[in-house]
Amino acid sequence: MNPLITLAIAVAAILATVTLGYTGLCWVKPFTTCRRCAGTGRTTTRILRRPRACRRCDRGYRLRAGRWIFNYFHRLRSEATR
Repeated sequence: MNPLITLAIAVAAILATVTLGYTGLCWVKPFTTCRRCAGTGRTTTRILRRPRACRRCDRGYRLRAGRWIFNYFHRLRSEATR
């Protein structure tokens, strides 16, 4: 067998595994901790160092990018089929 074909099959298998793994992760755990506040839901102001609510998240958790994309297309399909 041609080594180039074997390499292409291996790369395709690795990409499929990573994609299915991330899809499964987005299905099981759709939320991840916020990077700005490290999951606390609070951050400090720059000048006075007072704690305030994090603007990026509501409670320390944010929706994963893959789940956000899935929700967008699911909503688009459900609205189109009404």
